[in-house]
Amino acid sequence: MTSRLAPFKFCNVLLSTGSPRSIYLPNSQSEGEKVMLRKMAVLPLITVLVLLDFFPLSGAEITSKNIRFVDYPDFPDAHSSWGSIGYSIKYNKVFIGVTNHRDKVGLFDYDPDKGKMRLCGFLPQLANLRDWQWQGKVHSQIVEGPDGCMYFTTDGGETRMLYLMDHPRSYAGGYFFKWDPATERLTNLGMALRYESVKDITIDRLSGLVMGVSFPQVHLLLYDPAKNDLRDLGRVGSAHVPRVLFSDWFGNMYYVDWRQRLIKYEHDTGKLLFSPDSLPAFPGTGGYSIITGITAYAEDKSNGAIYLVTYGSKLLKFSPSRLGFGRMEDLGGIFDGKLKQPFSYYCPNLGLGDNGMLYYFIGGHGNYVEGNQDRNVLMEFDPQKLTRRIVLSFPLSELNEVTGAGVKDSSGNLYFCGRRDDPRAEAMGESGASYPFMIILNPIKELK
Repeated sequence: MTSRLAPFKFCNVLLSTGSPRSIYLPNSQSEGEKVMLRKMAVLPLITVLVLLDFFPLSGAEITSKNIRFVDYPDFPDAHSSWGSIGYSIKYNKVFIGVTNHRDKVGLFDYDPDKGKMRLCGFLPQLANLRDWQWQGKVHSQIVEGPDGCMYFTTDGGETRMLYLMDHPRSYAGGYFFKWDPATERLTNLGMALRYESVKDITIDRLSGLVMGVSFPQVHLLLYDPAKNDLRDLGRVGSAHVPRVLFSDWFGNMYYVDWRQRLIKYEHDTGKLLFSPDSLPAFPGTGGYSIITGITAYAEDKSNGAIYLVTYGSKLLKFSPSRLGFGRMEDLGGIFDGKLKQPFSYYCPNLGLGDNGMLYYFIGGHGNYVEGNQDRNVLMEFDPQKLTRRIVLSFPLSELNEVTGAGVKDSSGNLYFCGRRDDPRAEAMGESGASYPFMIILNPIKELK
């Protein structure tokens, strides 16, 4: 069991031997916790520590000092970012794709040690793209391969680009890209399917195989960068495209079909497995929510779990296995509301703090929590107690939508892509028009 004992201060505990000892306790305690501490004062120190582990104290409240917004430099007309964020363990850097949805797609990196955001460059110049290879945005996650390079894919950005109707340039198709942080070189690995975007990817961390999904026809793709071999595994959906794939530490990769049933590419056998069961959903959840699938995930490898959020507002605990599908547990909804249906909250993000708590922002696409209309709220969820609470809220002029899945650095900082309302961008009429920035959240320590 994980105790929330941060931030800490020294507190004197009088041992039964009569000699005082100093132990670490949180700065803030409730009245009930103060009573408990007084009762512990006559116990041996080891007993106190065991009790604290079984009855953890509520740590200091999360405030605006625990969160920071970081702008993207040298891109004044940027107006959106999506789930296009990832972390390099090897280089301790965060990478983000940012777009203006017209003629610029920028790749940024953030150095946590220096606290510096940097524009690596724009995709057309970095990869020497020709005019007919125009791309609208990076929509996929930016994932680290076993070679230390970062992989991502591109998207047409505008619906009119994808259906070849109303835009003079049309859209040739999305590409696989590789960014090498050591040489700062972007390599165009080639087009996926003609006229199709690639909405998201994940990676086999052992072999380096990349699995992605196309838009709008929902083709499951398997790409081997080492052999430059692309396989179309066929259509696995219809009408709408689930946006998120994920992987586990066994090298397995996952997606969902149109009924929200898990599809697994099994590392050990090289086979596709199809779960017979849909993911848990609230009664009455609409087909559109089911078909949109998973919106975010966060990994807790030490406890053998991957937490998932669905478009139907469910929190799930997935315990993967090397072979087969493992175990799926329903942890309930992302918000306990009284005035709205439990499946109607929008959350395309998730992070796991070093304190064992899950953090996510609810809001976007016109879906907000009651009592906080026109506000985006930051939630904290305790996977042990299955409790949830609002810890911060933001007006839409500061934060209207957050994306990002399981991006955390070695210091426990969580990273997300954020956007806020921006009348100048909205006047241009493109999809997702707003003001983009990166979010850093550390729930157990203040950020400088």
